[in-house]
Amino acid sequence: MAPVAEAHLYPCEQCGAELRFAPGQTVLKCDHCGHEQKIAGAGSQDATFAEHDLGKGLKDDLPDSASEDVRSTHCPNCGAVVEFQGANHATECPFCATPVVVDTGSHRRIKPQALIPFQLDEPTARRALIAWLGSLWFAPNRLLEFTRAGRAMNGVYVPYWTFDATTHSRYRGAKGVHYYETRTVTVNVNGRSEQRQEQVQKTQWYPASGAVARQFDDVLVIASTSLPAKLGDGLEPWDMAALQGYSPDYLAGFQAEGYVVALADGHQTGRAKMAAVIYQDVRQAIGGDEQRIDNIDSDYAAETFKHVLLPVWMAAYKYGSKSYRFLVNGQTGEVQGERPWSAWKIAFAVLGVLIMVGAASYAYYLYDPSQFR
Repeated sequence: MAPVAEAHLYPCEQCGAELRFAPGQTVLKCDHCGHEQKIAGAGSQDATFAEHDLGKGLKDDLPDSASEDVRSTHCPNCGAVVEFQGANHATECPFCATPVVVDTGSHRRIKPQALIPFQLDEPTARRALIAWLGSLWFAPNRLLEFTRAGRAMNGVYVPYWTFDATTHSRYRGAKGVHYYETRTVTVNVNGRSEQRQEQVQKTQWYPASGAVARQFDDVLVIASTSLPAKLGDGLEPWDMAALQGYSPDYLAGFQAEGYVVALADGHQTGRAKMAAVIYQDVRQAIGGDEQRIDNIDSDYAAETFKHVLLPVWMAAYKYGSKSYRFLVNGQTGEVQGERPWSAWKIAFAVLGVLIMVGAASYAYYLYDPSQFR
């Protein structure tokens, strides 16, 4: 039986108000009176977190201590699994702004082993988002007005799987080496045929085979389906050296999403990412000017995984009948987002181009009317 996650509460020692984690620091801070309380073990260089054996994880054979029951609910709009911290029973989905209420009971989850704490506070993330939005062409004016209006962004810890493996790959293919031959061709020059010589590239192919090896560490796979993979991948790279052993103190004042991508599915995606790297390794090993790869046979050993949480600031914006999401990497400030287009701005831009073309044509007509007869 997996243990039930404790309901962590963080009352201020001075005034009783709720404490929250202060991004970029190692303390819990009271927004009411300013009191600070240090997080035990935060920033310690000897903070450790164990990797899980992948084979046992895929067989659901992890020790009970690796899992816990958490209070969570599915967002009825986007499907995100929103986890509830402390005594909260209702909140707003950080992915689409839909109100959600915790359902009855709890759900068994593999515990997070580590996380990267928020380094950027909300005002800093907002400035990064405003700068990014300001650089977009044909974005609706209301989009920037919405962002500048002061509506708070949501700080969310997004679930990821990380995978480690030692690989040994055997390959067969061919190496292509370019060489050039001279040939004579006939061309037409001012109505007359002339013969010229030109260099033609050809390729000589040689059989190639061998083996490559690689050690993979922390191959990231997003465990959320609430975000398009393109947006989640666009937040990379993350500095994984900043991972801290998991402590619920870092979640105080923030939200966390539960993973919805199963470990087995995440592993398939992780293997695909590793295979893409191995493919490039094989191309480099074959060498030459071109490579043809007929077969790669890879062995994977010492496979382990972690469940980690990574910090993301989010904002949801409704334009017309559609919701658009904007993400800011809570560690680096990288911005990704979906963007609406202003039909009016596009129409005015097209009209402006047509006017400029018309004016240029009229000026040319005045200069040389004979061209228009």
